[in-house]
Amino acid sequence: MVLHIRNQMEAFKGFLVLLFVSTLATTSPAFAAHIFPSGRENYGGDVKTATFRSPAFTLAPGEVQNTFYFGSSFVKGHIGIKAFDAEVVDEDGNSVPLNEVYLHHWIVFNYLNTSVSSSNGMLSWTILGNNGVCPGYVLCQLFGLGSETRLTSTWLPGPYAIEVGQYDNEAWLLNVHAIDTRGTVDPLGCLECRCDLYNITVGEDGRPIKDGYKGGLLCCYDGVHCQLKDGYVGESRTYYLQYTVHYLDWSDSILPVKIYIFDSTYEGSGCKVEFDVSSCSSQNVSTSECTLMQESVMEVPIGGDVIYGVSHQHAGGIGGAIYGQDGREICTSIPLYGNGTEVGNEAGYIVGMTTCYPEPGSVQVMSGESIRLLSNYSRSISHTGVMGLSYIAVYPHSEAGTL
Repeated sequence: MVLHIRNQMEAFKGFLVLLFVSTLATTSPAFAAHIFPSGRENYGGDVKTATFRSPAFTLAPGEVQNTFYFGSSFVKGHIGIKAFDAEVVDEDGNSVPLNEVYLHHWIVFNYLNTSVSSSNGMLSWTILGNNGVCPGYVLCQLFGLGSETRLTSTWLPGPYAIEVGQYDNEAWLLNVHAIDTRGTVDPLGCLECRCDLYNITVGEDGRPIKDGYKGGLLCCYDGVHCQLKDGYVGESRTYYLQYTVHYLDWSDSILPVKIYIFDSTYEGSGCKVEFDVSSCSSQNVSTSECTLMQESVMEVPIGGDVIYGVSHQHAGGIGGAIYGQDGREICTSIPLYGNGTEVGNEAGYIVGMTTCYPEPGSVQVMSGESIRLLSNYSRSISHTGVMGLSYIAVYPHSEAGTL
């Protein structure tokens, strides 16, 4: 799809602000659920690494950063990406804890930056990104995570990788959405983008926010501020998203995978990406009344072997799962909550998601198969702007079949 930058950039940004990343996992004995798969700590062989930083961004207490960096630094040439790791760091390269700067999400995808003018004389560009499943360019990223980024593996095992860099004019877009919660009156409400805490009634495009919208990305755009405690004064600080690409120079021995992102809010016309969770009335939080099950059904474009999977959830999430059309389990992913004070174990935050690594050939999806996605949330308290996404890497082959 070709977009004209001058006319449609704001519309594109409006859609991208609803992006977020996803990923699958499992606790079933038939699968291998890991934070890191076997050998993940030592890439070995011919795998190379390259580390980059986003442009610097400065945040005052309570401030939001949500910027799209076109032409971001990336590995040059035809490569196969094996993994992509990222985190927020300070000017000295130190990891920044989530209870200071909450990483709502980061995403990255490739696009074609063409110098050929369109019929109306404007520069145009084409998104490459993943292979679906949401209509249009919503959730088009190749990689993307949130608070769970430090302890969630993105490693693709064996000979599998994501093929990129085939085009001379290929470029990369990086989006970083971070929220400084230092000194805020309600850190959880701030990171869930509650509109009342930001005193927001109009969106980034200047249009009034629809009635009944309590919180989410529409109230959490670049430069807005969440409410601070009376009298709180804190200094502005400078940060970066530091990201590391693990890759192979492309060769015929690499097996290219397709990336599919499923959204539990899909209703046939599109992916809404975010939703709210109301609190339950029961005092017994173990009852079904106190669990929200967000569910959708989406079709697989091209089938094959499932190589990797992971889910994405926000605070309050208790797990996501994907099932095939016949009810078989494809992947189940469970959030890991921190219980300490150190970076990577921040109490109350999702600091990782378990991931799925089926034995190659043991789990398949068919072309045209209807996939059922479940994303479960606790209703012990209410939440706004949460997400229920799942991400799978599929190696396509003719034996996978069609439904």
